[in-house]
Amino acid sequence: MDAEAARGAAAGIYPVDILEDDPAGHQEATLAYYAMLEEGAGPSPEVFSLPTGEQVKLEASSVCFCTVHRDEPQHKILVLVNPQDTKTVVAVYVKQSWWATEDVLRTSNPSREGLMKVQSFGERIVLFILNVVIFGRLERNLDDDDMFFLPHSVKEEAKILWRDGAAVGFYTTKRKGSLCGDSTGTCYLLPVFDTVFVRRRHRRRGLGLTMLQDFCQTFREDEALGVSWPISPAMYQVCRKFLAAHPAERGRLWEVEPPGAWGQRDNIWLKVQLQQSRLHLDSHPGHSKEAVATRGQTSQDDGPGLSHNGEDHKARYWGESYLTLQ
Repeated sequence: MDAEAARGAAAGIYPVDILEDDPAGHQEATLAYYAMLEEGAGPSPEVFSLPTGEQVKLEASSVCFCTVHRDEPQHKILVLVNPQDTKTVVAVYVKQSWWATEDVLRTSNPSREGLMKVQSFGERIVLFILNVVIFGRLERNLDDDDMFFLPHSVKEEAKILWRDGAAVGFYTTKRKGSLCGDSTGTCYLLPVFDTVFVRRRHRRRGLGLTMLQDFCQTFREDEALGVSWPISPAMYQVCRKFLAAHPAERGRLWEVEPPGAWGQRDNIWLKVQLQQSRLHLDSHPGHSKEAVATRGQTSQDDGPGLSHNGEDHKARYWGESYLTLQ
């Protein structure tokens, strides 16, 4: 990192703690710096030192702009990429200094602990780094190559999970009444647990359960809550463990497609019970599978089933929590 950022990190000061809520001012300063890089001002380019000891030249060819919010393309941050792997971001330009990616995710504020709602511009950058850089590039599963990752909306409601001075995960929600997408007038009919991510080294510690429980408590007044379809095996196990420990939530939690009408809901606990019954039958072949297949079907109202009017799940990794918790 550059000298000023190094001094800040050494003193326990990090971008999320000192960045003003001034996206326009940040953008102006970043554009001015990038223009200087393009002009090649100075006798020789500065360098940024990677944790490996390798040094990357700070020049226009080694940096690029990334859009922080998918619905506000004018708000961008400047990132430095690894010359050996241009898809890997190694530093972010904040407060007129280059900061290592891991330092952007750190905090010196002891009150930042546990799940905290994203509110400031600095926290939005942390959410972007976790979502697009860490999850999207560094810690995605090899089986997810058919997916790509978009920044969250500027209006996206999210909570970051802070542990011991660092951001280790996040989850986002769709509020009841919020639009299902940028190009539709259809609104969600219930709150939805949408995307969630926990960093690899913090998995298998019950943090997925912690976030699902926080979601249910946040919307405790709502009779029905959704988890974005499709639920993967990993997220399914989180739901199974949570509902086994919290019987009162079994009638509230549904797997849903937007906007979440009755024809777009499946009760998660009933699906758990059905799967367990099928496993039991597989171990006892003499039992009737047809009897199980008719059990646990949910009733629906007489209204027509609504089509998927929200964002394309293939483009937006609906509930991508399920890929990244275990």
